[in-house]
Amino acid sequence: MKSKIRLYYKLFLVLVLFINGLFIAAGIFPTVNFLNSAANAKIKRDALKTRWLRRFSAIVNLHIIKDGELPEHRAILVSNHISWLDIIVIGQYLPACFVAKSDIASWPVIGYLARQGGTIFIRRGDKQQIRTTAEKMAWLLKQNSHIIAFPEGTTTKGDEVLNFHSSLFQPALLTRSAIQPVALQYQGIAKEHAPFVGDDGFVPHLIRMLSLDKIEVQLSFLPAINSSGKNRHAVSTETRDLIWEKISEYSPADNSDRQCCEVIQRRVM
Repeated sequence: MKSKIRLYYKLFLVLVLFINGLFIAAGIFPTVNFLNSAANAKIKRDALKTRWLRRFSAIVNLHIIKDGELPEHRAILVSNHISWLDIIVIGQYLPACFVAKSDIASWPVIGYLARQGGTIFIRRGDKQQIRTTAEKMAWLLKQNSHIIAFPEGTTTKGDEVLNFHSSLFQPALLTRSAIQPVALQYQGIAKEHAPFVGDDGFVPHLIRMLSLDKIEVQLSFLPAINSSGKNRHAVSTETRDLIWEKISEYSPADNSDRQCCEVIQRRVM
């Protein structure tokens, strides 16, 4: 009975958060843009987005074991992809624009929030649309924005890293921006339940995540790679291999080493 009450309470908090997100996207963002210079408006929008993601993190009770350093200058952060939760896990640490598959744009509420939050949508297999996406990414990098991309193009169960789509690396090479690999893997019971694969629907998956007492995830910001003199294919392969190498280190036996990492625990009050 207590578990059901807690689930309903979390669902209520998510509903309130989404309503708050709609208010921010439809009301506060336009006001901020009108009253501030472009640079100041971006800073304030980024702060609102990051705060919103942290609140989401608290509701689902993410326990993040983080290591590594965040980028100091403009960068494209490249991660393996397991779940929609990845966006919350990574995005709460730094303001950034995400590159996501076009399917998300049609999701009720989530799609609207993603568009207003600056997400770049990409339709796989459409060469013209991929070129347009690359141009948008290059423009954002020139504006000193961070970009977070999942170049596998789909999600996995976390026990592998698929080959990367190299086209997502070209904007970073053109603008001489940093390319930083990011490795993540869910731990404990979340390792089985967090993957958002197959025909999973967002709402049923969200309910399963809210039913868990906590969601543990290992998040590693790896050192930026040296892309000088390399083409996009070489860079994508090197980045993928570094992420896979890091993920291969994760195991239950590593728990003894966790005290050396920053452990972030946010609980719903």
